[in-house]
Amino acid sequence: MTGRAPDRALVDDWHVVVDRSWLTFGQLYRTKLFGAALQISPDVDGRARVSLSATGAVLPSVERYGLVFASVGRPARDVLDIPEARESDRLIVTGGSIGVGVSGLRAVENFLDLGHLPFVHADILGDEAHTEVEDYDVARAEDGGILVTNCRFFQPVASPSASGGIMADYAYRVFRPFTVGLYKTNPKQPDRRDFIALFVQPVDEERCVAHSLLAYVEDGLTAAGVRAFMQLIFAQDKPILENHVPKRLPLDPRAETPIRADKSSIAYRRWLSELGVTYGAIPA
Repeated sequence: MTGRAPDRALVDDWHVVVDRSWLTFGQLYRTKLFGAALQISPDVDGRARVSLSATGAVLPSVERYGLVFASVGRPARDVLDIPEARESDRLIVTGGSIGVGVSGLRAVENFLDLGHLPFVHADILGDEAHTEVEDYDVARAEDGGILVTNCRFFQPVASPSASGGIMADYAYRVFRPFTVGLYKTNPKQPDRRDFIALFVQPVDEERCVAHSLLAYVEDGLTAAGVRAFMQLIFAQDKPILENHVPKRLPLDPRAETPIRADKSSIAYRRWLSELGVTYGAIPA
């Protein structure tokens, strides 16, 4: 690994490194994780083989949800379990992998930010006539991470299945420093929630790749339609994220002026500080 060494808790965890559908037998896919150059290709049995480009050392890897997870350390736990991915009436789709010139921690924080929806995703996930973020609840999850609940926001096009604007209910769960999930109202079945997971690959301290997994209540949706919708949203986020200064995430709550809508961001930064995360961050 090049540059500053990542924190032990980050090293000994799983990180998505490629969408499995991108791999072709006999061809190497190249990427980076924590500054370390990786090469990935399917072996003769079709399983993805992830190794360090510099030494050829094979890394631990797991294929799940159509994604390839790898670790540059010794993972102390399994890849995140997603119960929604086992429900037979859901469409399970990888939503694309987009490189972003910013810390992966910034990408997670942006995913949690309700306040940007009317401006960055106007006429889709938000509306400039409805910019107020109603108060919501933030708590620590019993098994680690952050829970953000009771979020309500008007959305003209809440999902690919939407046929009109709705007041969407949101709940977020930050599972791991680079992994966050969103549970939001399904426009056609309001008693159920669609699920979106964001797995952020820290290429280095100031670059990342955002990989998404979508578990939508199927109801007439197509994989192509869901993927196109998700990629449109990320394409709108990308330039905003890349204009952040600094590119790393400041963990001092006084570093960037907070408002009420930023409660989830403040909780995320405090949690990262308590975990001792410094890679991709500016410690308090």
